[in-house]
Parts: sequence; C-alpha cells; structure tokens
Amino acid sequence: MFKATDLKVYFICGTQDVKSDRTIHDVLKEALEAGITLFQFREKGPDALQGEEKRQLAETLMALCHQYDVPFIVNDDIALAKAIHADGVHVGQDDATVADFATEFEDKIIGLSVGNVEEYQHSDLTHVDYIGVGPMYATQSKDDANAPVGPEMIPTLREYVGDLPIVAIGGIATNNAQDCFKAGADGVSVISAIAQSDDIKSTVANFLQSAKESQ
Repeated sequence: MFKATDLKVYFICGTQDVKSDRTIHDVLKEALEAGITLFQFREKGPDALQGEEKRQLAETLMALCHQYDVPFIVNDDIALAKAIHADGVHVGQDDATVADFATEFEDKIIGLSVGNVEEYQHSDLTHVDYIGVGPMYATQSKDDANAPVGPEMIPTLREYVGDLPIVAIGGIATNNAQDCFKAGADGVSVISAIAQSDDIKSTVANFLQSAKESQ
C-alpha cells in the first residue's frame, strides 16, 4: 500500500546514470542498504537497453528492491511495467495519458510529473498517487528538462492538490534537499547525487537526515 513517506528518498536510475566502473545493480544495492525508500527504473538515451535486455534488467532490479521491501517503479514504459508486474509507473506530461492505462494499474502506484500550475490545469489527477514537481534546480540528468521552478513551486501547487503527495525533482543534491522538504515536499527524487556518489551510504543518510530535520 503506497504512502507519502515512500517518497522520502526516491532514487531514479538507469544504466546511463552510473559511472563506467560501476554497474546499476551494485549502485542500487548500495542505495537500498543505505535506506532509499522508492526506486524508479528510468532507462533513457541513445545507449539505453531495449527489448529483452531491458526487461531482464528490470526484473533483476525489481527483485533486488523487493528484498528490501522498497517499491519498484518503471518510468514511462507502460508495457514493461505491466509485463513484469512492477509496483507502479511514472509518466511525464508528454508520455501516455494516465486515463488510458489507469484501469490496468488499479492496485499499483501511479506518478505524474507536474511542473507548474499550467501543467496541473491540464492534468487529470483522478488516478494519480503522487506528483513529481520540478525541476527544482538546473539539472544535467535530463536533456529535455524545463527551466527550474524552484522550491517555491511546491507550496504553490500544494494549494491546488491538497494532501496529494508531492516529490521534488530536478537538480537536487545534499546541499539543497532541505529547502525542498521545508517547502512542503513529501520527498526528494534524485538521480546523479546518488548514482554518481563516491559514498552512497553517506549521501543517502544525508537526504534522510534532511527529511527528518524538516518534519
């Protein structure tokens, strides 16, 4: 059963995000041991795995997450999420419309990216369990990222969505996560700050501490 606290330290990663001398499996295992609360498999870019290779990796990473009782979310790929019985799916404004697949994910977690009030007004949140708000700051992890909206967008959208859980996304690092929590985010979603970290245990602990101090 999904709860807002699952978003606290939300790690997003694909093979494109890890250092060349690491594997995504090793990085994820370290992150899980350190205490991440949710994982999203986001395989993007020109060298992204496809087809059976992508499916096999997704199944392996999902099994690893489940060893730690951490939900496994698939980014954008509805067919893959269905095929492997993932715990949920996250889509952006330009991806599949939630209403088109919601009935097939009734007992699953559905996340939607909502960057600003205009996107909120064009979004159907009927079946959505949480929204990802951002980018908070400039980010190199997404080639198509919009201009940063800053943590102030969190209370702005909170007025519209009420108690719907919000996770901050985009350019979040250990030195700015607390601003997102203080602005009212239920969690922070992070790619490179964890995937590229030389000390994942310390990095995740720092994010968890930021969440705790903001409660």
